[in-house]
Amino acid sequence: MPFIALGLAPALAHAAAELGFSTPTPIQAEAIPAALSGADLLATAQTGSGKTAAYALALLQGLQRHTASAGRKPVRAVVLVPTRELAAQAGEVVRNLAQQLPVRPKVAVAFGGVSINPQMMALRGGADVVVATPGRLLDLVDHNALELNQVEYLVLDEADRLLDLGFAEELGRVLALLPTKRQSLFFSATFPATVQALADRLLVRPIRIDLPPAEPMPEALVLQRAILVDSTRRATLLRHLIQEHDWQRVLVFVATQHAAERLAAKLHRGDLYATSFHGGLSQGAREQALAEFKEKRWDVVVTTDLAARGIDIASLPVVVNFDLPRSAVDHVHRIGRTGRAGAGGVALSLVSPGTLAHWRLIEKRQGMSLPLEVLQGFEPTEAEPPPSPGGGGVKGQRPSKKDKLRAAAAAAAAATRKAT
Repeated sequence: MPFIALGLAPALAHAAAELGFSTPTPIQAEAIPAALSGADLLATAQTGSGKTAAYALALLQGLQRHTASAGRKPVRAVVLVPTRELAAQAGEVVRNLAQQLPVRPKVAVAFGGVSINPQMMALRGGADVVVATPGRLLDLVDHNALELNQVEYLVLDEADRLLDLGFAEELGRVLALLPTKRQSLFFSATFPATVQALADRLLVRPIRIDLPPAEPMPEALVLQRAILVDSTRRATLLRHLIQEHDWQRVLVFVATQHAAERLAAKLHRGDLYATSFHGGLSQGAREQALAEFKEKRWDVVVTTDLAARGIDIASLPVVVNFDLPRSAVDHVHRIGRTGRAGAGGVALSLVSPGTLAHWRLIEKRQGMSLPLEVLQGFEPTEAEPPPSPGGGGVKGQRPSKKDKLRAAAAAAAAATRKAT
């Protein structure tokens, strides 16, 4: 089924194709027509199922129906997400789709843990779509950088994680600032009582969509490893591992297109034949990079999750999670690029102290537990994670995880010493 059959305008169907979305995933096939009908939506969908593109396409079509008046653009759509990584990735999807449209809505991304000033500057003149973590969105409201009284569309992405990470109070404050008349799209991987209560409060006669749960881990011959390392030393460690093990072809996953370009350039400067592969490249450039990688003309291809599905590279020996996947489902698809057709492979995840909690969540949801390795010369020194993804400054920050992270690093180092 083509995207245009879902009721999308030709320009948006073309935009989806340009970004490599060839046919709709199950969540896209169900959620896009439901959202285009104007109804509220309550969807059970795992991260990695394609829901970001589903709500992005629906929002952008709604925004194309009428343009905002000249001058400052009011915020017309808000997408709330639990983490800065998801904010960056979801914002990138919306922006890339918007770039293909004749009337391009302005998209802004905001999250905590970084200075608020550049985000305030980006909001000068307003924005049509704001993708944000709840705490930072409230910070921007408090700084008079935006107003939410003209919002037409609200998306809650990964609602269960929003509540797991302690955003219930912030969500309540955001909802109080929104117009009563709006369309709300609600996505969650699970529906415990707290999430169901939020949905009951938030939605009006919603269309309900339930998709199957996450896939189990594949039974391929994949050796999985997880290494604890400071976030600032991941590139150096990656280069060291590639050279030490003489890995000939390595597929490296990062969170965003910008990260793919930056890491590929850094590895290339370090005497590795590295290139990037992502949706911002033309179809011809993507096909060429993939063909050359299969022909072993590149040592390393640094990619976004664009390469996590539907790409078959025979005898690919190594896959690296440079940035951790957003979910257990994404983890399955990423490591599934190696260990195919009975061939062995290595799947390596680089875990920094700041992403340790997220890694534990992936392990829990996949029912696995990997020993965290610490390599000599790359012992982590970061004692605590970056500030809470919910906001900037003191507001909205959760208690420090310093002691837990130090204990985890010490335990990993001790285990590694014992093993050697």
